[in-house]
Amino acid sequence: MQSITVLGSTGSIGVSTLDVIARHPDRYRIFALTAHRQIDKLLVQIRAHSPRIAVVGTAADAASLRATLRDEGLSTEVMSGPDALELVSSAVDVDTVMAAIVGAAGLRPTLAAARAGKRILLANKEALVMSGQVFMSAVREGGASLLPIDSEHNAIFQALPDHYARDPEVHGVNRILLTASGGPFRKFEPAALARVTPEQACNHPNWVMGRKISVDSATMMNKGLEVIEAHWLFGAPAEMIQVVVHPQSVIHSMVQYIDGSVVAQLGNPDMRTPIAHALAFPWRIESGVASLDLFSIAKLEFEPPDFDRFPCLALAYQALRSGGTAPAVLNAANEEAVSAFLDGQIDFLRIPRLIAAALEQIPASAVSSLDDVLAADLMAREFVTKQISA
Repeated sequence: MQSITVLGSTGSIGVSTLDVIARHPDRYRIFALTAHRQIDKLLVQIRAHSPRIAVVGTAADAASLRATLRDEGLSTEVMSGPDALELVSSAVDVDTVMAAIVGAAGLRPTLAAARAGKRILLANKEALVMSGQVFMSAVREGGASLLPIDSEHNAIFQALPDHYARDPEVHGVNRILLTASGGPFRKFEPAALARVTPEQACNHPNWVMGRKISVDSATMMNKGLEVIEAHWLFGAPAEMIQVVVHPQSVIHSMVQYIDGSVVAQLGNPDMRTPIAHALAFPWRIESGVASLDLFSIAKLEFEPPDFDRFPCLALAYQALRSGGTAPAVLNAANEEAVSAFLDGQIDFLRIPRLIAAALEQIPASAVSSLDDVLAADLMAREFVTKQISA
């Protein structure tokens, strides 16, 4: 019986995780659920899963939720704030942590889980993008195990040899082929992108995701962040990671070997598949996802990414090659720019321009600790905020 903390339980990954867990009550129990603002949704989850602890963003929300649970006779303890997130990620009674908080907010609790030697199901790509060396060192020193949840990285994990040790050459890996749907604007003319709305950007053709991740998919920054994540997860340099646009989202990623073989993982576009794989690894469990019908798909398409239409992807490769704090600057600038776009403050095409300016104006420096990462993150956010308000 695994005891699980779900960081970000009210988001799309958290909801899918709880769906899979509910199918296997004999294998999993919930230790903690966390949500920042969606308190009503969290309350429904508490009623269904009876966690020992629930964590919310503010003390006021915690007091309100605590009163409601008391009136209903439910015994879940309610806590609030960043320290509480770290506590439920590193508690002795926790075996597994689903790290599904979107953005930089998920970094500290995910690091806490790594240092405590937990089994980490990593859906928060920012932990690796922002602080790859710091995070991987924490995993190694804490004796944690790391299983990727992003469909692409989970596919790569499945396509690599057993006991792969972040050394592609030793295992005969020639290239990692990271597939991308191309998002909702794959065929838009570049000039037309200036007029797209947040609603259009969030209307992904294949996946159901949160608004921030949906915009990242529309700019292809999501794929850029995944390139950086793949570098840290699999020990591959930028030159070995190739993005392949695959509109059907059936092949989730591939590994090309020096003997000419290409090993792919296929499945319907449903996050419950990689979640179930990581939860049960090395075994397999039922996920609730229908089996893939190859006859109904009929054809699979592949094309190279258009770096002119999607400059965010090129910026991510640039940050990876620069190294040091550059990926943290990239991520922070992107988060602030996407937030401004969703709030109607800037147009879609200004997102990559703000990120490019941040990378140009904030020189990359070496990373020796989390403080270096957080300092770069803050500088990038302040820079972008000033640019937007200027």
